[in-house]
Amino acid sequence: MVKPPLVIVGAGFTGLFTALHLRRHNHLHSIVLIDPQEKFSFKPLLYELLSGELAEDAICPTYESLLEGSDINFVQDRVTDIDLSGKTVVTQSGASYGYQHLVLAVGSVQGYRHTDGAEDHAFPFRSWDEGKRLERHLRDCLKRARAAADPAERQALLTTAIVGGGPSGVEMAATLADLLPYWYEKLGGDGQELRILLLNHGKDILSGDSNAHLRSAALRAFRSRRISIELLPQVAVTSVRKDQLTYSQADGTHPSTLPACTTIWTAGTELHPLIRQLGSQIPSEHLDHHGNPLVNSRLQLLDFPEVFAAGDCATVQGDPQPALAQVAYQQGTAIARNLIALAKGSQPQPAAVRLRGTLMKMGLGEGLANLFDKMIIESTAGGLIRTATYLELLPTPLRDFKATVHWLDEEIFSRTIHELQHRTSANERPALSPADRRARRQVQALAMLAPLAFLLATAFALRTPPAEQNLSPPQTTGTAPSPGSSTYP
Repeated sequence: MVKPPLVIVGAGFTGLFTALHLRRHNHLHSIVLIDPQEKFSFKPLLYELLSGELAEDAICPTYESLLEGSDINFVQDRVTDIDLSGKTVVTQSGASYGYQHLVLAVGSVQGYRHTDGAEDHAFPFRSWDEGKRLERHLRDCLKRARAAADPAERQALLTTAIVGGGPSGVEMAATLADLLPYWYEKLGGDGQELRILLLNHGKDILSGDSNAHLRSAALRAFRSRRISIELLPQVAVTSVRKDQLTYSQADGTHPSTLPACTTIWTAGTELHPLIRQLGSQIPSEHLDHHGNPLVNSRLQLLDFPEVFAAGDCATVQGDPQPALAQVAYQQGTAIARNLIALAKGSQPQPAAVRLRGTLMKMGLGEGLANLFDKMIIESTAGGLIRTATYLELLPTPLRDFKATVHWLDEEIFSRTIHELQHRTSANERPALSPADRRARRQVQALAMLAPLAFLLATAFALRTPPAEQNLSPPQTTGTAPSPGSSTYP
């Protein structure tokens, strides 16, 4: 009798890295990985997608390319229903999958705090398609501004409002304060006409976040951007329209209208609809105050130990973790190890998550690197550490190697980032500061050894195990996928 497969719902950090870790450790059980998206979105590097600092296929590769050569059965579909007692997953296309073990890794969705018009008119920034849509919109606004005869219309087109003073809002503001002037000046415009406003409900940016101790460094980085970033603290956005937003003081007084053709929403998240649907199958005392299911230290649901859940869609009982890529990555690895242990008849072990510090992008080629909460590195050196660290987390060593080569070429030899920051004409090359020259020499030294290390890692890590190559495809129960769903071997 063929055992039901392992089903992984959600192919973000947690789900994808669970599958890849199982593959690399000769896990011979059938794996079905389900996600509605065609491409993986490496969320921490979406700013580099917007700015063009890294290649699109490195940041957002297709699942087909990531899983090529493995027996992982990727299904591009949306899960609409899960029966925890019946151990069944149903998708939008009508397919039904029985499972022996289930991994829930759907994350969260963008929240709009019930703000009038925000969902229709504000731009989220959590995925590849959202990043490309925002880029097209911003470029279109700049082109229209150059042709606008009405000064008020031109100013609205050149005004970008970012809602939310957490890490995403701070990184977005810093990135656009460098990027938009470059784009607009290429069109013949004056970059100083641009306005970028960061609206925050709290008194301080990064308040209550794991990056709170980086606030002073972030504010210093704001002051060194191409254009100034205007901070509007202690305000609440009450409505968003295509060409304006309204806000008031946090206590509801002093309503104001801000003409702005671009509103980017980074303020908060909401429960994923699938997790909300599961709430009726889980005792209320085993849900956190947001409605996410509680899991034990081994990342299993308290009432359904055959179900693992991690990332933004679950809370570890007694040990909640921040919503960081490094946490989701480590939890995915821990789930894979526990699944391997169960397959061998061993007991699963608690997931040990070790926070290695935090990283933030603070403009083109610059960043903040908080290393193990002991050292904060700013500016160009911080940006180098941030990019190199995230490149290490890319889903496969080969993709990591290709992306690193591209980045090193841009950063060391083409000097593109510095040109984007400083040049005023197409032929002008800026002089580097002594600090930048020292940082560049360090990276050049590392660059001589890094490609060799990545090549060796690639040669050993990317080999598909012989035993894995001969596995039969995963079996499903019930209705087969419709022709509209994409299944890759």
